[in-house]
Amino acid sequence: MIKIEKILLPTDFSECSEQARSYASELARRFDAEIHLLHVVSSAPPPVYAGPVPAAVLQPEEDAKKVLEDWDDPAFKDAKSVVRNVAMGSPFVEIVRYAREQNINLIVMGTHGRSGLVQVLLGSTAEKVVRKAACPVLTVRPEGQQFVMP
Repeated sequence: MIKIEKILLPTDFSECSEQARSYASELARRFDAEIHLLHVVSSAPPPVYAGPVPAAVLQPEEDAKKVLEDWDDPAFKDAKSVVRNVAMGSPFVEIVRYAREQNINLIVMGTHGRSGLVQVLLGSTAEKVVRKAACPVLTVRPEGQQFVMP
C-alpha cells in the first residue's frame, strides 16, 4: 500500500502554484499527511542600477517568509500539520535537497506548461525536479491547459 506521510509543495506564489496547492491540500486530507511549503529565493545577484536599493532586494528571504506565512488555504486545516520553509539557492536543487533531507514521500508542484523554444532555452524547474527527485513528483498544469488529442 502507498503511504504518504509528508507532501512537499514548492511554491513561487504563481497561479500555477495555486493549482498545485489544491491538489496537495486534498491529498494531505485523504492521507492524513503533513504539508511542507517551500519557497526558494533565487541566489542570482540583483540587477545593478543607480539609486537606492529597495528593501525587498536586500531582504528577499525575510519578505518570502512573510508571504509564505500568509499563503494559506482553508483545506490546510485538514492536513496533519503545515511546515513552512524558505531556502536560498537554485530552485530545483533546493527542492530536491529539501525532499531528501525531510524524507518527503510526494512532491506536488505546478508547472507553467511552456513548450517549444521557450522550454529549450529556459529549462523547467519542474522537469529537473522530476528527473532528480528520489520520490514521486506530481506536476499540475495551470487551469485552462487541458489535454487535447493531437
